Amino acid sequence: MSRRESTLREMGLGPLWKLRNAPDAAVVETPGADRRDAVQEAAVETSVRAPAPSVSAPVSAANGDRAAAIAAMDWPSLKAAVAECRACGLCQARKQAVLGVGDVAADWLFVGEGPGAEEDERGEPFVGQAGKLLDAMLDAIDLQRGKDVYIGNAVKCRPPNNRTPEPEETATCWPYLQRQIALIQPKLIVALGRPAAQTLLQAEVKIGAARGRLHDYQGIPVIVTYHPAYLLRNLTDKALAWEDLVFARRTMRGLKGN
Repeated sequence: MSRRESTLREMGLGPLWKLRNAPDAAVVETPGADRRDAVQEAAVETSVRAPAPSVSAPVSAANGDRAAAIAAMDWPSLKAAVAECRACGLCQARKQAVLGVGDVAADWLFVGEGPGAEEDERGEPFVGQAGKLLDAMLDAIDLQRGKDVYIGNAVKCRPPNNRTPEPEETATCWPYLQRQIALIQPKLIVALGRPAAQTLLQAEVKIGAARGRLHDYQGIPVIVTYHPAYLLRNLTDKALAWEDLVFARRTMRGLKGN
């Protein structure tokens, strides 16, 4: 068994899921793909551009001053600010804030939802079961954590009981993520799950409608896919996530001109 086949099997996609040899292939060969492609085509016609007041909190003068200060930070200052942050209630139960991990000049930026229990314990994003799946997903498209890849989250502190972050919480952490993106200057951003997608796009997002096409964050292409934790609970959607990964790899090749 090849390394790729082993990785895809770990993702729950082997042995049926294989890449075509054509360099511009962006679909996966599988029984029933025609029906799913038709559904996906219909879904991606749905717009997610409409503003959604629920995804961000009102900006006060104090919030504006805070955002401006964060926007001027270098990496050491940003790390210190996140570690000491008390700007929202998530700080109350955390063990430590989790800024992110990886290559700070990476072409690839993956953004998830927020730290879980193991991430809160170790101070690194995606180190639990979802992290193992993310590593397998990266490996499937010839990427590796820390090598031209940076991984972060929409919020930097663990929400209690691993619940979904509230809009006010993602809004409070948003300047930190904005500064990370500005410092990294990635060529492509992959949003893992709805909270990450809504934070990056500042709009209401449905993953099924947002998949399969490019979105934009300040001139940087954004691809939306499922969060690995969701995939652990919904195994059948791993196939859709694999399609998104192939799409992401093809997009990056186009951005790099190869």
